Amino acid sequence: MPLENLLRSVWNWRGRVFLAVLLLYAALGGLVWLWPRSYVAQMVVAPAETTAMATSTLLTPMPLLQPALLDSRPGGNFGVYLGALRSMEAARLLAAETPILARMTERRALGALGWLRRSFDWRIEADADDVLGFLDRALSPTQDGATVTWTVELPWFDRALALDMLTRLHAYAETKVRADLMQMAARRVASLETRIGAERDAFSRNAMYDLLAQHQRAVMVMASDEAVAARVVSHPMVEQRPSLPNRPLLLALLAVAVPLFCVMAAFCAALLRAPPEPEMTANEWLRGLTPANTNPARRRARADPRRNTADAGDT
Repeated sequence: MPLENLLRSVWNWRGRVFLAVLLLYAALGGLVWLWPRSYVAQMVVAPAETTAMATSTLLTPMPLLQPALLDSRPGGNFGVYLGALRSMEAARLLAAETPILARMTERRALGALGWLRRSFDWRIEADADDVLGFLDRALSPTQDGATVTWTVELPWFDRALALDMLTRLHAYAETKVRADLMQMAARRVASLETRIGAERDAFSRNAMYDLLAQHQRAVMVMASDEAVAARVVSHPMVEQRPSLPNRPLLLALLAVAVPLFCVMAAFCAALLRAPPEPEMTANEWLRGLTPANTNPARRRARADPRRNTADAGDT
């Protein structure tokens, strides 16, 4: 189909295309506007290995060296802290100490999806697995590209519950890292004391005393320092107004995407409605392959008879 015919067909349908743009934008914009909004609770933390004065040298051997030059993954105690925020133990903690299960059950029972669950006898009551899935989807630790700080965000529909959950998650993750380090240091201290009592070689016993002193200093640091995994830069806080999803941004994107979609659909419809070109018969196809038609000089001579008469006069 020639391009001018295609453009002419779409231009003739400009009223229909404009109406389709209005209807589709109104439908999608209504869905965006009716989408429930959430409050975002956030806090700013930094790895304790790079911000503490004593923890850096006593709990990690080389805190400032990364495995690779461009590797920005968290490591050390802070990596364990971020992993604990999304663990099953954290989900069970929220399920036991917050009303998250009741709120999730209420939301799953509302709307068309709730009607479908009741009609097909699907599970509506939320459990710890649902809370874990929510943490995997919603909890977002984001690293600042210019500094060593991280921003941890958690959205929820209830403002107070969002702040409560983020506070409990931070306390649980920090407590877990501290407890693991204390247990590891206590086991090593007990093992070293047992080995020192049974060791007869003075040289080996002195080396064990050095290791014992290092682990005892580590226990003292963990008992005295406030944070061993994540040092809080900005305490957990929640915004005054809900901001998720970003309605103005989504409506602006729809204002660009909907017209493009409708115009492309009009082009596709015009191409599908175009009449097929007539097929050539066998005689026409053979006639097109004759030497008189395939020779460029003869084709030009047949196309311009005045040039032939001029050439004949010259001769």
